[in-house]
Amino acid sequence: MTATSDTEAVKPPSAASRRPWYSTIAPRVFFPAAVIILVFVAAAVIAPDAMSDVIGTIQEQVVSSFSWYYMLIVSGFVLFSLWIGLSHYGDIKLGPDEEEPEFGLKVWFSMLFAAGMGIGLVFWGVAEPLNHYAGIPNRATGITQDESGAQDALVQTFLHWGLHPWAIYVVVGVAIAYVVHRKKRPVSIRYALESLIGKRVNGWLGDAIDIAAVVGTLFGVATSLGLGVLQIGAGLDFLDIVSDPGNLTYVVLIGVISLLAIISVVTGVKRGIKWLSNINMGLAGLMMLIVLAFGPTLFIFKDLVQSIGAYLQNLVAMSFNTTAYEGEDGNAWQGFWTAFYWGWWISWAPFVGVFIARISRGRTVREFVAGVLLVPTAVTMLWFTVFGGTALYRELFGEGGLVGTDADGNPTVDTEASLFAVLEALPGGAVLCVGAVILIVLFFVTSSDSGSLVVTMLSSGGDPEPPKWHRVFWGVLEGAVAVALLFAGGLSALQTVAILIALPFSVVMLGMCASIIRDFRAERAAMLRAQRKLQREQLTEHVTNSLIDEGLVDPNGANGSGDVERGGATVSP
Repeated sequence: MTATSDTEAVKPPSAASRRPWYSTIAPRVFFPAAVIILVFVAAAVIAPDAMSDVIGTIQEQVVSSFSWYYMLIVSGFVLFSLWIGLSHYGDIKLGPDEEEPEFGLKVWFSMLFAAGMGIGLVFWGVAEPLNHYAGIPNRATGITQDESGAQDALVQTFLHWGLHPWAIYVVVGVAIAYVVHRKKRPVSIRYALESLIGKRVNGWLGDAIDIAAVVGTLFGVATSLGLGVLQIGAGLDFLDIVSDPGNLTYVVLIGVISLLAIISVVTGVKRGIKWLSNINMGLAGLMMLIVLAFGPTLFIFKDLVQSIGAYLQNLVAMSFNTTAYEGEDGNAWQGFWTAFYWGWWISWAPFVGVFIARISRGRTVREFVAGVLLVPTAVTMLWFTVFGGTALYRELFGEGGLVGTDADGNPTVDTEASLFAVLEALPGGAVLCVGAVILIVLFFVTSSDSGSLVVTMLSSGGDPEPPKWHRVFWGVLEGAVAVALLFAGGLSALQTVAILIALPFSVVMLGMCASIIRDFRAERAAMLRAQRKLQREQLTEHVTNSLIDEGLVDPNGANGSGDVERGGATVSP
């Protein structure tokens, strides 16, 4: 196959050349994004309560008005991803036709999984099934606190972490990987819409797309960093290493994680990020096997098979369940869970999509879809069944204690500490808890360094190997944003803003789907034309050889009496 674009490729700036710092950035993206982030942080620090109220009101309006829209388009992304992977478009190479993948399958999978969802699985592996089982914030979905409800709680978790979020990453990842590796464009969100909006990608519209991607990515990573240290602090408190951790502990943790992330991102994808991703996956796999071996093993296997069946059986109904008949409880539940998750995944899509595209050079669309959509979904189901299933088994058939009640009788779950409570009850629990803290730190480092690399590429004009000072700048800013908002109590506000950014970016994703269809159809048409031309040439050669064999054509091209010259050969009448 050949690339279908005849447009001259835009050359990204070279990070290796010795140039002034200001020539290594895209000023129309870098400065507006930095200003927006700093202004928001300043507002959150100066007036955190007012900022939280305003943003909370906006979020409530978005969830109540657009939850149906999120449910519809994300389910559409699942169908779209399966279609491009299973159709003849799956043969299209994300790179030159003869090029082999840049990274081996194991390394590639480790990096995409660690960047895309690794830390979320550790954080929510125990907590989310327990929250659904407990009925937090309410029981709008009908999940009850009994055996049937435990099954439903795990299946609901599968929905939030299975095909749907990874389909969001597939759409953005394929769109960017195709234009970067196939059409030789810079690493940038805007060029994924080039076939749709044409030369406007180089104007204000393209700048706005990249600015939104930079802001959304940094907000998402900084929020995860801030929320993550709360779980690490809970683990240190659980282990009696730090008693009642406060802001000072969290600041130190953010500083350490940010420093490790900066070191990793400076060393690049092929060293720091690659090594950390492999370590993450190895340690996570080991911990999962230990919990599987020392937990209720037989129950976990039975629950896995049964929950997969229930997930597949109820997938369509759950995918379109907007809790429309539950009134205010339905809106509250959507804002707490499904609509919140869909917006959260979309807000992370620029970061994860660009990073996955960066590491997927040389793979076919079919390999990309299988690796990004199907394999992670299967691993996710196994992970939640092992950890969440163990917690639910303890609540149903063991000593319980993971779901409590507050002074008003409302159910409670210690989201940050529930993982450590489950691990402590297993043989070698103290060692497992220490391993969990290390795993959380490493996963956060991987998410932070990957996010810093993506933001740097976007704000440098699409350079796949941006300058080190640029990487350090965004890595430091991520940590500073998390610290500032932690003191200001603004992490929840920042999290909400990241969700709100998902609304306009969802429109960009719909545009990406349209661009992918245009590009793939054009490439498919070019391939078919080339195939037909080759077939005609082969047919002509076959006929000519047959005529020569029968003596009707002179292979030497001699033109004797009455001979007629046809197609480069001479035919006797």
